[in-house]
Amino acid sequence: MRSHAIAIAKAAGQILRDGLRNERQIQHKSAAIDLVTNIDLASEKLIVSQLREQFPDHRIVAEESGDDGRTAEYCWVIDPLDGTTNYAHGFPFFAVSIALLHNNQPTIGVVYDPWRDECFVGERGVGAWLNDQPLHVTNTDTVDAALLSTGFPYTIRSNPDNNIAEFTRIVVKAQAIRRGGAAALDICYVAAGRSEGHWELGLKPWDTAAAAVVLAEAGGKLSTWTGADWNPWIDRLVATNGAVHAELVELLQA
Repeated sequence: MRSHAIAIAKAAGQILRDGLRNERQIQHKSAAIDLVTNIDLASEKLIVSQLREQFPDHRIVAEESGDDGRTAEYCWVIDPLDGTTNYAHGFPFFAVSIALLHNNQPTIGVVYDPWRDECFVGERGVGAWLNDQPLHVTNTDTVDAALLSTGFPYTIRSNPDNNIAEFTRIVVKAQAIRRGGAAALDICYVAAGRSEGHWELGLKPWDTAAAAVVLAEAGGKLSTWTGADWNPWIDRLVATNGAVHAELVELLQA
């Protein structure tokens, strides 16, 4: 199933890559900063159709369509375009994200960045790779020496619980913080040793499920903001190399 997921993610990535050459049709969803493009929909249509053809008995949860698959034995969780706002502006930080959950546990994760042709893959109990090269997190053990990343929810304009206070607190403690705008890639960058941690709220299963497998298999750690056990249906995530995890959670709770 891992090889099927990789092939499908790369086919969808080709749609994203081709779409950058043409004018994109942009619509607003629930908020002025929550976008969807015609490319999201085309990518999702391809992914869903291929998954249904190859795995007709599996459930599918997708950002733009699909259902709640928490009760299914096998469920595919997909984001056809993670980083839609970036994509709509031509900012080259976006990806296709495909995860397989078995009894609600992320088992296979594929996050494909078509702009850089980087394919992050994880399989539970087997390993994590970037373009077939093994991944492992860094051993940096203090937030002071860590490069972190974060994100802000679509409700940032209307809801005071929007991560601004936490960002203000942590930005003066960390070596630096980046705001990439595509959670799946942000988490995979922790797995690849490009950063030490990512935290965010307002997340959906399609934002995190695939990247979570990659990070866990690369030696990283995931939890809620309080340090409790995390699963893809929880909207607050801390994802780190493990060594800075406790300190980052403490800062979030300060």
